Amino acid sequence: MNEVAHQARLDDGPGYRVGQHNTRIWGLDIDKTVFPVSAFTIVVFVLGALLFPEGATQVFETTRTWLTTQFDWLFLITANFILLFCLGVALSPLGKVRIGGREALPEYSSLSWFSMLFAAGIGIGLMFFGVLEPVQHFLHPPLGIEAADTEAARVMGIAAATFHWGLHGWAIYALMGLALAFFSYNRGLPLTVRSAFYPLLGDRIWGWPGHLIDTLTVFVTMFGLATSLGLGANQVTGGLNYLFGIPATDLTRMVLIVLITAVATVSVLTGINVGIKRLSEMNALLAMLLLGCIIWIGPTVEIGAGFFSGLGTYLIEIAPLSNWVGRQDTAFLHDWTAFYLAWWLAWAPFVGIFIARISKGRTVREFLLCTLLLPSLFILLWMSAFGGTAVHQYLADGYTGVTEVTMRTPELALFRMLEPLPLTGLLSAVSIVLIVIFFVTSSDSGSLVVDTIAAGGKLNTPVVQRVFWCVLEGLIAIALLLGGGLNSLQAAALVSGLPFALVLLGMTLTTWLELRREAL
Repeated sequence: MNEVAHQARLDDGPGYRVGQHNTRIWGLDIDKTVFPVSAFTIVVFVLGALLFPEGATQVFETTRTWLTTQFDWLFLITANFILLFCLGVALSPLGKVRIGGREALPEYSSLSWFSMLFAAGIGIGLMFFGVLEPVQHFLHPPLGIEAADTEAARVMGIAAATFHWGLHGWAIYALMGLALAFFSYNRGLPLTVRSAFYPLLGDRIWGWPGHLIDTLTVFVTMFGLATSLGLGANQVTGGLNYLFGIPATDLTRMVLIVLITAVATVSVLTGINVGIKRLSEMNALLAMLLLGCIIWIGPTVEIGAGFFSGLGTYLIEIAPLSNWVGRQDTAFLHDWTAFYLAWWLAWAPFVGIFIARISKGRTVREFLLCTLLLPSLFILLWMSAFGGTAVHQYLADGYTGVTEVTMRTPELALFRMLEPLPLTGLLSAVSIVLIVIFFVTSSDSGSLVVDTIAAGGKLNTPVVQRVFWCVLEGLIAIALLLGGGLNSLQAAALVSGLPFALVLLGMTLTTWLELRREAL
């Protein structure tokens, strides 16, 4: 179904016409409540962080510590329940339901679909943490494992990193994507988060409860994206400084964010089928080439062994890692697990809405199992290759280039791992290009999603709106970097992800109810 036909179908949705709450002003076509409230509040936040960076730094640091220590249980309960829900639905008779109806066919090939899923859902973070995290958990393993037991610590490093990037996170994406795709393509509702609550709220989703849900969604999406963009800016700046001596200053980061935002704006104006699709496919190809090179020129046997031993340890330890009661490894639980789950929650609206738009025609079972398993296995291989190579360099060769930077300058971990390998310059250059493209695909697809929400579910909106959200997204990333760096980025993800946990838990109920009704 093309976007015009989809729009026509939405106009006939239950009790609603797309855009009926919109207003036209200054060339914009916007939801008259969601757009002004969210835009004004975000602009005030950006100005406050830029004008008072020292105060913002203190607020962000205090907030981050409080949320990770007081609400770790909520993040883990939410992620555990959503994972079990997705697996249960996929393996039940409800898995036969087809998104878009019984006769619907996929709009994209499996390769294009997975490429866009991969680029949107993994993003810059995997490039930043792919080396850093397995090494960090090798040096300081969770669950009481002694660092002196190097083999156990090595395998746990890969398994713990995969835990943070694997099934739990992708289940959050899968739930959001399934709910929005189903309520849009099967129920004729607009592609916004409020639509998923129609079974509970009825026509009240067009009133203040729906406005509240969509406004919160805009906040969550913008700050979740800004966290990733800030990490990407740090890593590219660090790489340029390490390779070419370009100063790693705030000015460099700001210029980089401005340039990437400009490229993302051009991409988002071309839409999903041109700019975003092509960039996503290029991203997936470059990532596979880089991964293949590391496996080929790195410690190939150790990487293969790390993949299978890491998979076994991940499956064995997933329950203890998912538990928050009586844990002694509080640094791992709070600084890593709680932050990651909040970050996944913050990214859920963006990735969920995006993959909903590209997943018409697939069965619920296909959608859930592919979204859960394929990215998780790829991430395990990525962690085994990149993190496993860095650990091998430390254990076999005594190379400390990576271990020296894990705490002080974590953005250099990838480039330090590449340094002893053949083709260092080429691989480092490819890595920077890959990070930049991840940067662009996250920014452009995220802006497209936010624009859809702020326009009341409209898919075709004025150009100026898309430009506005792209620019504002870049400004948020700059404000967070100047107002506390990595701590502020983590705090933003935590603050925005916390309330959205409750939204996702409610979404499990509404999705289950409607899937049962569809399957009858």
